[in-house]
Amino acid sequence: MAIKLFNTLSKQKETFIPQDPKKVTMYVCGPTVYSHPHIGNARAALIPDILYRLLLSYYPGDVVYIRNITDVDDKILKAANEQGVKPTEISEKFTDVYLNNMAQLNILHPTHQPKVTEFMDSIISMIHKIIDSGHGYVENNHVLFNTEKDNNYGCLSRKKLDEMIDGARVEVAEYKKSPRDFVLWKPSDNDSFGWDSPWGYGRPGWHIECTSMIKKIIGDDCTLDIHGGGNDLIFPHHENEIAQGSCISTSKYCNYWFHNGIVLVNKKKMSKSLGNVILLDDLLKEHSSSVIRLALLSAHYRQPLNWTEQTIINAKNLYKKLVSAVGIITEDMFYYAAEATYLPFSQCGEIQDILSDDLNTPEVINYLSRLAKTARNNSDDAMKLAQSMKFIGLDLAKKSYMNLPDDKDIINLIKQRDEYRIKKDFKSADEVRDKLLDMGVELRDSDGKTTWKYSED
Repeated sequence: MAIKLFNTLSKQKETFIPQDPKKVTMYVCGPTVYSHPHIGNARAALIPDILYRLLLSYYPGDVVYIRNITDVDDKILKAANEQGVKPTEISEKFTDVYLNNMAQLNILHPTHQPKVTEFMDSIISMIHKIIDSGHGYVENNHVLFNTEKDNNYGCLSRKKLDEMIDGARVEVAEYKKSPRDFVLWKPSDNDSFGWDSPWGYGRPGWHIECTSMIKKIIGDDCTLDIHGGGNDLIFPHHENEIAQGSCISTSKYCNYWFHNGIVLVNKKKMSKSLGNVILLDDLLKEHSSSVIRLALLSAHYRQPLNWTEQTIINAKNLYKKLVSAVGIITEDMFYYAAEATYLPFSQCGEIQDILSDDLNTPEVINYLSRLAKTARNNSDDAMKLAQSMKFIGLDLAKKSYMNLPDDKDIINLIKQRDEYRIKKDFKSADEVRDKLLDMGVELRDSDGKTTWKYSED
């Protein structure tokens, strides 16, 4: 069975055929690191993660997955000014937060994770090439892309000229030849947030960053197989990427474009003013990565996901059902199932068939739920369930389905023990420690702090 994806470029579902069957390339727009990631950021990372896992089952070891870090942006500068710190302090802090959140969410690490600040020479070089091609011009200390020179401009979004300007993130300035022209390089008045260039001290425009990183990694005259991101990036960001990448190359910029829908909270768009922004940090403190993954996969990726309290409750109940059903597999079977993430397609099961049809994750969830009913009394189905769970990144650690205490109960007992120790009631403190040991929890006191872990037994 072949992978089929809805291609935003053609507005229809297409069979995926890579340029080179020995090297599949995929790029996804990563985060702008100026604040804590929220569930919208999590969905934008999880959907490509599922596709990446699927691609690896078809092309094991031959998938080049690029997800960037945007560490140069006006939002970063604004946050730095508000907090009275250098922009790099903001970008470095939230890069670490993002990567830690992604690791906790069991998102596979990309093949390449370029940062804009590491590619400044490539960005300046590409702007030179665009100017030399006749598609760029310098005006008022800015370098701009001349969209009038691109007869194919608008091919992705299929917007009319008025639609490209109204309501879009396009700055209309007097120095532009056309209102839809966009910035490649702009001056910077912040000493710590700019670079020397032939056009003066400044920093790159948003769109040139992704194009430069892609071309530097895969080559100017190579075609990217797949490009992803949120559907809010279709215009102007991805439209402008195509324009930039096409004018300096002999090859098509990208063959397949896929975009995920927005995450709503109780049918409303997340915003600070509404106070409904759900941070990934907060979710991870309350729920396991597997529960969050199931919740984010509950709607088809191309549709909006309406996040409610019931969304996470349903995911939690389903996960309990799944881990209970796989509990009958033996120790040897467990370790085999734990290695099932990259099963070659010749050994795959129904889950890869389902995902191959435009990443149909709601149907995957239905399939897992059905399989859990038979897995309780059938070791083969339990094994299939365990492999399927592992394939979509759900935790198969033994503590997931063993009768282990809840983390909150452990933390509450540790707090109780700390209170006894403060009161110098060491007998009661030791009794709490013994109780935790009976529960399979080991404590370690160091530098006035208590850490815990499950015992090896």
